Amino acid sequence: MSAVVSSSPFRLPSTPLASDLVAKYFRGLGDPIRLRILELLRGQGELSVGELVRRLGLPQPQVSNHLACLRWCGFIEARREGRTVYNRITDERVEAMLELAASLLADNAEHVAACCRIEEPQP
Repeated sequence: MSAVVSSSPFRLPSTPLASDLVAKYFRGLGDPIRLRILELLRGQGELSVGELVRRLGLPQPQVSNHLACLRWCGFIEARREGRTVYNRITDERVEAMLELAASLLADNAEHVAACCRIEEPQP
């Protein structure tokens, strides 16, 4: 049995395989709220935490928690201007990945919707 690294949001074996890291990376995209945040940022370029809270209709601590996850995985970066924190997508490849996912889903949406093997995230 391998040791577990506990300093990160998702636990991995102490010597993870490349596939473990890729799965962990994609888990960062495995929440509908985080995907909504990325779609908002993709459309607007940069948004403050307050603006994301308003557009998502969610409590600020919940939005901040999702933003931290997205930053941790390298999908977004934040910059502070006075008391306001602005978020933006870090790399155009993240946007390309979102576009590719939408394109793949367009061809498989019915199958994905009917899939019983992948559980819905818990609120």
